[in-house]
Amino acid sequence: MKFLKILIVVLCFANVANAQMGSSNKRIADVYFLNKEYYAAAEYYKRVLQISPDSAGFVIPYGFEQRMKETSPRKDDYEYAVYQLASSLRLYKNFRDAEKWYAVSNKFTNPKYAQSEFWYGECLRANLKYDEAIKSFESFIDKYKVNDDFIAKAKLEIASSKYALYEMRYPRMFKIARLSNNINQAGSNYAPAVSNSELYFTSSRPVGSEGKNQILEGSKGQLRVFKKETPYVNTIYSVAIENPTAEKVNIQKINMDFKKMESAAATVHPNGEMMFLTAWATDKEYQKRNIYISRKEGNGWGAPVSLGGEININGFNSMQPSVTRDGKYLIFSSDRPGGLGGYDLWFATLRSDGSVGSPVNMGEKINTKEDEQAAYYLPATQKLVFSSNGRVGLGGFDFYESVGDFAEWAEPINMGYPFNSAKDDIYFAALDDAGKEAYISSDRESVCCLEVFQVVREYISVQGTILDCATKKPLAGATITAVGTNVPEQVMKTDVNGRYNFQVGSNRDLQINVMKDKYFAKNISYNYAQLFKADTLLSSELCLEPMVINKPIVLKNILYEFNSAELTDSSKKTLDTLFQVMIDNPNIEIELSAHTDNIGSEPYNLDLSDKRAKSCVAYLMSKGITPDRLTSKGYGFSKPVALNQTEGGKKDNPAGRALNRRTEFKVTKQKQIE
Repeated sequence: MKFLKILIVVLCFANVANAQMGSSNKRIADVYFLNKEYYAAAEYYKRVLQISPDSAGFVIPYGFEQRMKETSPRKDDYEYAVYQLASSLRLYKNFRDAEKWYAVSNKFTNPKYAQSEFWYGECLRANLKYDEAIKSFESFIDKYKVNDDFIAKAKLEIASSKYALYEMRYPRMFKIARLSNNINQAGSNYAPAVSNSELYFTSSRPVGSEGKNQILEGSKGQLRVFKKETPYVNTIYSVAIENPTAEKVNIQKINMDFKKMESAAATVHPNGEMMFLTAWATDKEYQKRNIYISRKEGNGWGAPVSLGGEININGFNSMQPSVTRDGKYLIFSSDRPGGLGGYDLWFATLRSDGSVGSPVNMGEKINTKEDEQAAYYLPATQKLVFSSNGRVGLGGFDFYESVGDFAEWAEPINMGYPFNSAKDDIYFAALDDAGKEAYISSDRESVCCLEVFQVVREYISVQGTILDCATKKPLAGATITAVGTNVPEQVMKTDVNGRYNFQVGSNRDLQINVMKDKYFAKNISYNYAQLFKADTLLSSELCLEPMVINKPIVLKNILYEFNSAELTDSSKKTLDTLFQVMIDNPNIEIELSAHTDNIGSEPYNLDLSDKRAKSCVAYLMSKGITPDRLTSKGYGFSKPVALNQTEGGKKDNPAGRALNRRTEFKVTKQKQIE
């Protein structure tokens, strides 16, 4: 991500003031656009289109589109200026006004504006118009014929817009508030970093008045314009962390004797003696980002020194250093060779003297073909928080979280809404080892610029007591496992009183599994509607049924048609209950058996009972239970539980025969819980 600035531009080019849709306005606008001075470029493209250059939140002038349709030598100039104006506004992050002008350029038939509808969709997405954005991207895919990566990007945008609609319908458990004090002043304010009692952040707020004129040149030096040297310079500041949310705070500029250099994105070693930062020269020729180290000198910081060739490679950018909270690694973002594309995340071992080992790419689990930036690692939870614009998300840069140890990483999980927004969300700095409270930067509430926000993770307390269903006594040592949508698994044991108490940071679908050796496990499920307003989930008397290996348990209401092994609908409902037992208890294997009365021959009844047992097993397998967990057995009338006939076999006993015609299951094996 490029560091953002507010630019105040003063033009000193002769004859500009009186120009009316003239070629001079167009050439001047092009020079500013070429030099990435998008605010100034937009003002001059407005002049080409005869729009007041100081208009804010402007609307398309009355009759403008009609003029566009007229056959005129200037039609090409109009189309070019409209598209360039839309692009300038977009690149300046003014998506609201860029949307209006891309809506006009979408109607152009000239192939060189074929990407207009893609950018229109991006603006709609940034303006929270996700349904309209999806339609725009779909239309773009249908029409676009160029063989490049824009079709793939449009498909990613469609997936992201659908994901955003879902996320905004089901907000996650984060409390986010913009700092309303003087930390967020004019310019960009971003890259928070926490060290001991200090909160460091970067700001491009003015550091003086405009300086000397600077020359901006067009391609091949065909045109030169002037602008005043901007007072908006990226610089690192600090504020006491005790009360950074106060109405007004005392902000200190970090002076490092950095002449003609801008600095940003600081990170401080846990020992408090070393600061790593990004810096770059203000001269156009030397604008590549490099990482520097500054050492503590008294109450201040010494002159920064480049980390050298291990980290900084000539002709490439290395930026956004981040020291892990245990001081073992330096993570940074770079477009150096060897990456997957765009900016990748890299890490290097960090020695106690501030020197580093050879950088290692963090791999394809973390990096994409687009940009990954601004990483932060929490050793206590093994969680890596970083930003990416190359994955499905809400839009722009989103925060993602991955669990790992630098040798292996889990698939990153989007941190969802409201942690992420439709714009850029980047830079995370935790206030505690678990990352429950942190600062981030985002431009979600700004037209153009990043600002600092405070984030607090909220939690639901899960508590209760586990009992033995038979004795009603508490069960110590039962294993409680909580899993949810995009939430890492949590595991704990009940105490000597059978109690459990822990927190989950998700209000999505949540399932709590309770297991103990020699007991049937049980699952409790909660949906979003149940969790949305809850702060505590209380199951005061959750009990487990004792399990005895090889003890038969009768399945009631398992019925078959006469002389048939085909299951009735009511029998399937009973087997559905057994299916749930198998799902709740993935560590058990069972034998499913069928029994008959003694009406008929022994071979006949053995065959019939065998077929009926197999029918039950087949039904469970059809629902997904694997065959290695199931055994079928037909016992015929060899194991009666009641008399089929009384009085020495002389009198029929219908009640006894009904008890003998049964289906049972028994647990043959229970694997140990790890």
